[in-house]
Amino acid sequence: MKLQSHALTHLNTFTGYGDDFVMINAQRHTGSMLVMPERMAPWRPDSFDALQAEDFAELIAFKPELVLLATGSQQRFPHPRLTSALMQAQIGLDAMNLGAACRTYNILMSEGRQVLLAVLYK
Repeated sequence: MKLQSHALTHLNTFTGYGDDFVMINAQRHTGSMLVMPERMAPWRPDSFDALQAEDFAELIAFKPELVLLATGSQQRFPHPRLTSALMQAQIGLDAMNLGAACRTYNILMSEGRQVLLAVLYK
């Protein structure tokens, strides 16, 4: 689904998504990844079922205010034992399907928030 015709700024903006890809600033990306307004990085887990506590603990180094977890076509919630490091660091976490996560990220990013979107497709 196309979200907008072009990127609004020099910041990482989601411009589309599908079952196995996202478009950031009109460039197609596949694979699990971490996206923040000014940087992107690959992310180890290739599926929701592969998530480990260490995957969430490593997100603290990025210093986000909020982590959005895109869980593919269906909304799924990670077990609290996996995300406890984020809670201890007082970083919020919200899990949602990929489309909702992309749209929410764009809104928060446009408000100047330090949001991190962790993208999984399955």
